Amino acid sequence: CYTTDTKSREENKKTIESLHRLSVDIKKIRRLKEWVLLQDVAYVKEIAGILQEMGADETAVANILECCPEAILHTPAEINSQRALWQLVCQNEKQLIKLIEQFPESFFTTEYHENQKANILFFQELGLKNNIITRFLTSAPSIFYNPVEKNKSLIETLQRSYLNLGGSDANMKIWILKLLSQNPFILLNTSTVIQENLEFLQKNDFTDHEVLQLLSKLKGFIFQLTPTTMQNSMLFSQNVFKCSDQELKQLVLKCPALLYYSIPVLEERFEGLLKEGISVAQIRETPMVLELTTQIVQYRIKKLSALGYDIKSGTLESLNGTKKDFEVNYGKIQSKKERPFFNPVAPVNIED
Repeated sequence: CYTTDTKSREENKKTIESLHRLSVDIKKIRRLKEWVLLQDVAYVKEIAGILQEMGADETAVANILECCPEAILHTPAEINSQRALWQLVCQNEKQLIKLIEQFPESFFTTEYHENQKANILFFQELGLKNNIITRFLTSAPSIFYNPVEKNKSLIETLQRSYLNLGGSDANMKIWILKLLSQNPFILLNTSTVIQENLEFLQKNDFTDHEVLQLLSKLKGFIFQLTPTTMQNSMLFSQNVFKCSDQELKQLVLKCPALLYYSIPVLEERFEGLLKEGISVAQIRETPMVLELTTQIVQYRIKKLSALGYDIKSGTLESLNGTKKDFEVNYGKIQSKKERPFFNPVAPVNIED
């Protein structure tokens, strides 16, 4: 633990001088994390030396220490241990130093070293590829701070749930690995949350097969919800679409966003579509359009309108999908519009 009490404390001159020699922007550190400069002990030269050993040039070292100045408060032994740990999943030191430049705070969090190591080994045993584990280390470092037993227990709960819902032993490993690679934050939940959410869906007449379908479509985000939030979102959608429970269920299976998004988000998206002259009946026919933000919808409608495509009388399918999907659809509509009414090289029919 480092003190953050800045009153009646002076900056460590030795630290300032060492950072200055490395061309580090001291003003930036003062502005963001001045408390680092007040510590009695710092390992500026040593940490810079380790980074240089790994292949970081002067600019990279300066950038890393500006972004994460608390790095200099760790001992060389701690950083070398962390270096050895990350090398378990990095191809080489060139890749490692690149990751440290991009995500210095993830690398320099050494307090959970033993948990990090145990979890890396567990994920490798589970079958996750090293490039996925490095992505976890940088984008979801908090999952490594859990004791490995907690992560194991949660994976076992997911495996049990998958089998109970009718999933096969043969596909279970692939399903778990895909779920984790899509959303590692599942591991920050508890087994109770997982159980409660699955039970909620079953109580709302989703079959086991349909629940599995939703889990895959929602990429595990369903475990970040609660039965209450899901219930509220479903009731809101039912009121807007004026549909029966069974019809609502089919809409949710088509567009899981109706289950996942909060009422304010759904409200904003419905309103955005209605303002563009789109009817509730059209949205009901293609509910997946609600997965798009209002800004994306407006942009796409504008592009299609420029081609003379009237979204109010047509289908919303042309708005749907990823950016790539939309560009493909847009291209088809554009080429159809530009295509001549007759083929000038086609043979002439004599009778005509």
